Amino acid sequence: MPKPLSIFWFRRDLRLNDNAGLYAALKAGLPVLPLFIFDREILDKLEDKDDARVTFLQSRVSALQQELKKLGVPMEVRYGKPIEIWKKLLKEYTIEHVFCNRDYEPYAKTRDAKVEKLVNKDGGSFHTRKDHVIFEVDEVEKKAGGTYTVFTPYSRTWRARVESNMSVDQNGNKVSYYFKAYPTEEYFSAFAKTSKTLKGTPTPSLKDMGFDESSIELPTPEADDAVIKQYDKQRDYPAKEGTSRLGMHFRHGTISIRQWARRADKLNQTFLNELIWRDFYSQVLQAYPRVVEQSFRPEYDEIPWVNDEALFKKWCEGKTGYPLVDAGMRELNATGFMHNRVRMVVASFLTKHLLTDWRWGENYFARKLLDFDLASNNGGWQWAAGTGTDAAPYFRVFNPESQLKKFDKQLNYVKEWVPEYGTDQYPDPIVEHKWARQRALDTYKAGLAEARG
Repeated sequence: MPKPLSIFWFRRDLRLNDNAGLYAALKAGLPVLPLFIFDREILDKLEDKDDARVTFLQSRVSALQQELKKLGVPMEVRYGKPIEIWKKLLKEYTIEHVFCNRDYEPYAKTRDAKVEKLVNKDGGSFHTRKDHVIFEVDEVEKKAGGTYTVFTPYSRTWRARVESNMSVDQNGNKVSYYFKAYPTEEYFSAFAKTSKTLKGTPTPSLKDMGFDESSIELPTPEADDAVIKQYDKQRDYPAKEGTSRLGMHFRHGTISIRQWARRADKLNQTFLNELIWRDFYSQVLQAYPRVVEQSFRPEYDEIPWVNDEALFKKWCEGKTGYPLVDAGMRELNATGFMHNRVRMVVASFLTKHLLTDWRWGENYFARKLLDFDLASNNGGWQWAAGTGTDAAPYFRVFNPESQLKKFDKQLNYVKEWVPEYGTDQYPDPIVEHKWARQRALDTYKAGLAEARG
């Protein structure tokens, strides 16, 4: 009979250091066998076989397996449907405990509930920890109870909670309890060791999983302190290296949100504010999972979108005749990245100027963005469309021309991505701004009046 053990299931937390769930597993008293599952329920739905995110994931899991191998630790890496794989694992090993960090997306919550039921039925226990965010939905609430749906009061309460439990670290710096690292490395001796019965399984290749290697350059998990210090001054200018480019690493947990909250708190409060936005959209998804398919404000689902497929195609290809919009879309298609200021402009253009359902744009971003995160992507698109949590209603319509003059005055960003701009090769605008803005306002107003009877 195999000796009993704990399994730590890596998901959106692909690191050994400062990992809440791994820390709990290592302290639980049984040898810990690490596991990662390449989930076919997710991978089979991806449209692009050279998806850069799969290349990144395969590379990072392989590297993690090598890190563990140097410690003499085997790692199980499986490819398939999670329920089927767990049924096999429960036959292969005597699993007393399963540990993992919580994932708040609807699919993940359903998957985890099924796995927990399976593990419990086999006589084991299933344990989850908070690791992906600083605060979960029930940790930052209104005084009278309930979830915040407006960011500014949420952020004030978030910051107050952080300040409510402060201490001084060994270097004399003030640090919040909620930002403290889990000293995982102190317990590495609790990992299971490679043996005849514990050999692990190798990371499958991209080819094994039906994918090709992407040629897109992947961002490093580092960001210069100088960039973070200047974040509030530089972040709105797409031609400058003024943002962290860390979104992909937050998404997959290759870096610790607590570590970066500490750095942000020390270096730049505007950057910390962006991490608070991340928590805010996560708690909206946790509290209102319907936003995945529906407008946060239900009455906005009555907006009669035009949904012109030919115009949507021009938007996707960066051929709208608005240079800032086109530069953003071409950057996204070529690199998997788009500057945040430009994301707001292109999203506003699609939903307001072209009156295209925000879900079309959200799905396209979900397909292309390296840093795609369901909660943040959904929240951002609903904000742009006016259907979400934002206190300002639908009448915010970005003017792509004035945004260009304000944030790329020298056209450095546009020249990089739209070299034909200013020549007769560049198309005329597919809609006229003033007309499109008024059409959007009239359409929204009429749709909302219809919804409210």
